[in-house]
Amino acid sequence: MTKPAAHTAVRALAFTAAVMALPMAAHAGLALTLPTNAIQANAAQVFSTDALGAFELTAVTVTPRGNATSIAGVTGGYNLPVTSISLQLVKISGGASTGSALEFNRINEETGEATRVTLANFRIDFNTKKVLADATQKGKATVPNFEVYNFREKTPLGLKYKFPLSVSGKQVLDQLFLTPAAQLLFREGLQLPDFTDEVLKIVDFGVINIDVNLKLRKPVSTRPYVATP
Repeated sequence: MTKPAAHTAVRALAFTAAVMALPMAAHAGLALTLPTNAIQANAAQVFSTDALGAFELTAVTVTPRGNATSIAGVTGGYNLPVTSISLQLVKISGGASTGSALEFNRINEETGEATRVTLANFRIDFNTKKVLADATQKGKATVPNFEVYNFREKTPLGLKYKFPLSVSGKQVLDQLFLTPAAQLLFREGLQLPDFTDEVLKIVDFGVINIDVNLKLRKPVSTRPYVATP
């Protein structure tokens, strides 16, 4: 086994050990953050047909940046590697896709100005049922931990493990609706036409499919993505 592979395997073993130690952590009242950048842990955001229609109607394009990639064969689907999972006692309290970003671009037809909104370093908070990200409008300072979506847990994430080295978990988040602050962010940041005010309030932006598996992968970067000002 090569040194990089051995290092990755050790990290996977450490993740398994941490999961198996959760009952002990619960008794101790501990909170844990487990790195998952070296195992197959992904969050796939798939924009709904309505969201894609709204993008097309307003000439908005979406481009993955950083660790994020387009999902082959899935229109409007983007994979965001999960780099860590947070636990409180025995409950999953959050997850992060540090280093992943989605960039939204639009040309204002009236002025010819290029506009841009970037959402980066996504974080899911299961306690508040919100998806957060670092939000950047072109030419403005980044707002960290910006509340982007409210969501519903369609299926809860349950990490399953079998001794000695099998850990897996799946979850679906749906009913992704923009928060009022995010509606304003897109409206102003992309200079959208007036009629989109009501559209942004009612469009369901799709689903997020979370899949965690102990299988190894080449470790993804955990360096936060910094958007171009």
